[in-house]
Amino acid sequence: MATKICELCLSPDLGGLELYMMRLSRYLGDACISIINEKGKLKGYYEDTSYRYATLKRRNVLLSWLNARRLARIIDKEEIDVLHLHWTKDLPLAVMAKLLSKRRPKVVQSRHMTMTRFKDDFYHRFLYKNLDMMLAVTAQVKSQIEKFIPSDIRPVTEVLYIGAEQPTLISPEERAERRRQFGLNDSFTVGIVGRIEEPKGQHILLEAVKVLHQNGIDVKALIVGHSMDEGYLQKLQNDYSDVALFTGFTREAQTMMQLCDVMVLATENETFGLVLIEAMMCGVCVVASNSGGPLEIIDDHVNGVLFKTFDSGDLAEKLTLLYRDRIFTQLLADASKVKALDKFESQKQFDPLKIIMEKCKQ
Repeated sequence: MATKICELCLSPDLGGLELYMMRLSRYLGDACISIINEKGKLKGYYEDTSYRYATLKRRNVLLSWLNARRLARIIDKEEIDVLHLHWTKDLPLAVMAKLLSKRRPKVVQSRHMTMTRFKDDFYHRFLYKNLDMMLAVTAQVKSQIEKFIPSDIRPVTEVLYIGAEQPTLISPEERAERRRQFGLNDSFTVGIVGRIEEPKGQHILLEAVKVLHQNGIDVKALIVGHSMDEGYLQKLQNDYSDVALFTGFTREAQTMMQLCDVMVLATENETFGLVLIEAMMCGVCVVASNSGGPLEIIDDHVNGVLFKTFDSGDLAEKLTLLYRDRIFTQLLADASKVKALDKFESQKQFDPLKIIMEKCKQ
């Protein structure tokens, strides 16, 4: 009998973590049911599909037992073998539901975020003793888990990268037309995709692009994503209106990537960097901060370029290099596409995940 899996994520936001769970749900098919936030942004994506899902309200700690009871009932009714969670804040809910259910499913956590402090208090010891496995999205995260969770309560931990699906590529004609519609035309276009908030570093990119503009380069920045901080967004729009185009939220993020000559990930401390994988698969040259997850994705000056984290001056130098040497830029883009498809394509990550779940069930 196929392993029955419950995918859990009550995050209200919409980013790489949430979309990864949705893609995984599609891969698992009828053997999976997803539990998502009743008012979260992810719900709109599930409503457009045939994926099996249920919703829960996001409650405070005192009322979370209500969610745990409902989740336990779903686990028992669906005969769930493995409860797989993605959002760290759902860990107490997952553990409570496990203990309240009759089936006592295995609980597996995909750790998408960094871990920065010890988990040796009574509360965390209780949680991790009831967790059966952790899947770290990078080797760096795995090392943090081993450092901060005591060995006597630490669950089995493995590294499993997040995969991305092969994008739908647009034709050169469509690319040219869309660039014309956005007013990009022949400008050297540098893009960034993600939630608009200071830790994501949009201002670092725009400062660098401003330097190129002041040096006489015809350059534009394409800023794709929804705002998490209206004050921050407004300041960016006021300070960089001459070099930046803000698209807001779009479901065509990968199409927007293909309009760019270079895609940048400027996050101060990115755990993984799924947006890099997506851009690489689109055949776009990538530039990223030299910390965290990008170090496990990009081989500097081989299939992408790394710059000093939150250093707009260094980023400006790297962008200038790519602008002046388009042959080198294209070579990087071609190499990045090969690596992304070979190592990070979704199927190459979901297949081993399915095997892990089947072993965990036993």
